[in-house]
Amino acid sequence: MGQASTHYARLMNTTWDPAADGVLRLPSGRLVRGRGLRNPLPAGPEPEFALYLLGRRPEPTGWEHQWVRWPDFWLPSDRAGFATALRTLLARAGQERVEVACGGGLGRTGTALACLAVLDGVPAADAVAHVRRHYAHRAVETPWQRRFVTRFA
Repeated sequence: MGQASTHYARLMNTTWDPAADGVLRLPSGRLVRGRGLRNPLPAGPEPEFALYLLGRRPEPTGWEHQWVRWPDFWLPSDRAGFATALRTLLARAGQERVEVACGGGLGRTGTALACLAVLDGVPAADAVAHVRRHYAHRAVETPWQRRFVTRFA
């Protein structure tokens, strides 16, 4: 195997199955899983790092995670902290199984995935459509969440 093939094989063994439910492929090729915490944990490997977007601190998990306070249907309470958390998640997505999750997996998670897509090169004006096409057609639920994505940089 060549060096590029070896790197690709190693990457594929440590990140998500691209065909699995909730997995979004970013333009860079990185894979991120989005999900709703009210649903059972999907079958298969567990995340190695997660970003939880909830109004209150999440329950303990068996993997490393970060919490951003974000009430349902609203926007993150600490926008600078949210942007930093997304950059951390994006950097780790190249080598690890990372996920973004909120209660239902659509509004806050979809908004975060769209912002992540912006960080990865999708034009902000196209990011919501990108996430709706490749993650969930109802992602990014409110007008202010859509506006937040278009202004995210």
